[in-house]
Amino acid sequence: MNLSDVAGELRTVAGIDEAGLGPLLGPLCLGYSVLRFPAGPQTLWQRLAPVVGERPSDKSARFVVADSKRVFNRSVRGAQRLEATALGFLAQTASKRKLERSVENLLWNTPRDLAAADSAELLRDHPWYATGQCLPWSLDAASLELSAESLARLLGAQRIEVLEVGVVVVPEGELNRSFTKSGSKSATEWEHTARILNRLWERHAPRDGGALKVVVDRLGGRSRYGSLLAKALPQTALKRRRETTQRSEYEMHSVDASDRRTMRVLFAERAEQGSFPVALASCLAKYARETAMRSFNAYFAEHQPGLVPTAGYTTDGRRWLEQAQPALTATRIARECLVRTR
Repeated sequence: MNLSDVAGELRTVAGIDEAGLGPLLGPLCLGYSVLRFPAGPQTLWQRLAPVVGERPSDKSARFVVADSKRVFNRSVRGAQRLEATALGFLAQTASKRKLERSVENLLWNTPRDLAAADSAELLRDHPWYATGQCLPWSLDAASLELSAESLARLLGAQRIEVLEVGVVVVPEGELNRSFTKSGSKSATEWEHTARILNRLWERHAPRDGGALKVVVDRLGGRSRYGSLLAKALPQTALKRRRETTQRSEYEMHSVDASDRRTMRVLFAERAEQGSFPVALASCLAKYARETAMRSFNAYFAEHQPGLVPTAGYTTDGRRWLEQAQPALTATRIARECLVRTR
């Protein structure tokens, strides 16, 4: 986003990304992050270089913030990289920087007011997400807490504040209900993205005349978002700055003349490559998705020992559904709560 900033002036920048829009099984997860830091020529990666890396190959980095497809692979090291980044940054907003240890809190209460529904209702319809597993699932908690403390010291030294990080997890049954109502995956994804944007506006748009900058990884092939934004945030007046196939930018001001808030929203292809907050959001979303699928696989393995786990993507999801018939028969799970219709 080509915005001029005075060196040293505090900037508030947020990022939003998703994981799991395409699979047959498992939830859709959206991650978001909000950071405040002094303007200047260095990127956040450069400022945090002693502890945070941008490349998975950087073995000295305790945390890797990048596109989650680069951070995570199905290996021990890939799982550790993803978990360290997600839990390490989540700890920055927790009391005394304690790690999140509860799967339920991560999936349904981070934050609670953005949950797809009440957690008790969600777990009743999706019992595979109530297996009682604890976090972290690939790292030693004590070592990770020490790394999170190192990150906190560096953030403080660089005057970087992690204002908020969170995830929105939409399980299969809720997705199917939304697909029926909205008629498409993209409309369902936008519905939850819009709720995050509203939260960012209400909680993080500076009231001193500054602007909140929000970067969103482009939603599918869409290049025009003006009408969607205007409908999602009717308390604002919208100005279209640019709409192209690669970048679409908008500026939003409060319709209340006494309210000086401004939010600038950029939708961009491969936004995680140039935006630290989007890359962090990508890791948060992927970690929530992987944590959910671990619970999913553990639950059905209890009912069918030896059942090969699935990541939920279409081809392997169909393999899993065929092989899991004994477990599905035993649990009597309603298909509409388990298998996505789109």
